[in-house]
Amino acid sequence: MSTFADLLQFRMQPRTFYITNIGRLYCDEEGLTAPLKGASMSQLPFIESAWLLIENGKFHSWGSMSLFPETSISAHDATNGWVIPAWCDSHTHLVYAGSRETEFVARINGLTYEEIAQQGGGIINSALRLRNTTEDQLYDSALIRLHEIIQFGTGAVEIKSGYGLDLESELKMLRVIRRLKSATNCEIRSNFLAAHAVPPEYKGRQDDYVNHIINDMLPKVVEEGLADFIDVFCDRGFFTQGNTEKILSAGMKYGLRGKIHANELDYSGGVQAGVKYGALSVDHLECVGEAEITALLNSQTISTVLPSTSFFLKLPYAPARKMIDAGLPLSLATDYNPGSSPSGRMSFILSLACIHMNMLPEEAVNAATINGACAMGVEMEFGSIAKNKFANCLITQPLENLAYIPYSFGSDLVKKVILKGEMQ
Repeated sequence: MSTFADLLQFRMQPRTFYITNIGRLYCDEEGLTAPLKGASMSQLPFIESAWLLIENGKFHSWGSMSLFPETSISAHDATNGWVIPAWCDSHTHLVYAGSRETEFVARINGLTYEEIAQQGGGIINSALRLRNTTEDQLYDSALIRLHEIIQFGTGAVEIKSGYGLDLESELKMLRVIRRLKSATNCEIRSNFLAAHAVPPEYKGRQDDYVNHIINDMLPKVVEEGLADFIDVFCDRGFFTQGNTEKILSAGMKYGLRGKIHANELDYSGGVQAGVKYGALSVDHLECVGEAEITALLNSQTISTVLPSTSFFLKLPYAPARKMIDAGLPLSLATDYNPGSSPSGRMSFILSLACIHMNMLPEEAVNAATINGACAMGVEMEFGSIAKNKFANCLITQPLENLAYIPYSFGSDLVKKVILKGEMQ
């Protein structure tokens, strides 16, 4: 881990500097601005023994150390560490009030995620806590989590609301996310997810709650400019395909592109609804068959899988290998939240993807970088080490093989993190 003196020294350095003596540099000559699909996901170009120039916070150029130019510009010595793009985590819920380890114990004792939710736990539990938590308290706790994931190597993240489930609490969450956007160099996108669960006051009146989201919450969210996307949990026991299409259609009228929690617990029709309404991504996808794959192949919608949720809840893993082999673009994200994935460590997500979903290490890195950037709409400026993209990258310990990152699932291999040209 970096000492405070190390971090302070580097923060004082200018945002134009070299990184030298890079053991391996994963650089993008093409300047990728579209998701990698199918076989192309296993392509991850690099050069050995390299230097990298960061100028005014952006990637400028790179080359072999044997041709390193004479210069007076300051340099940071990577000491043979590898440089890869910072992670792009396109699905998190890291603004929340309190943990849910009691539900963790309940699952050990045999209750399922759905049974806990039916007893007032799960999302409803988080919502009741959040309603009684101040905006400043939410901000302080979320900022700690944000700094945590940055140290793990995340440089862009999408954060969802959805633990408020009433107008004031949803706005409170979204205002916290807006404050977080200016608190660090991490790039943040905000997602309005009031359709995360039906709150207790609307029990038995799900259609009324959907109308409340559309008629009362959505206009206020748009008026304050609080969201980049709109989302729905379309699954068994939550919101129907019809509910989902109605909410996505309303969001489109306000210029908010959809994203969907789909098919985590069952074949819900969420994938088809997402494709129909041009959702940027459909996420979870533990239950995916030929119909879903066919629908996605004929769309611009990205498939985002969340293996740590399967790990934590003992659910089946998304059929990532089948989806990639079919030619789909796939992204990986943490689903960082208090109930079903209480971790934002992206390197562990890569490990799960390789171990349980048979993804190659190169595919996993691409899914967690450029494809993750595409899944939150930031691919023009983030997601790869390309000229004129923001300088978001991490320096690892010296490695022998890329596979060591997912293989060594318990090790902290990140030595330095650079976001927008500044050491974190």
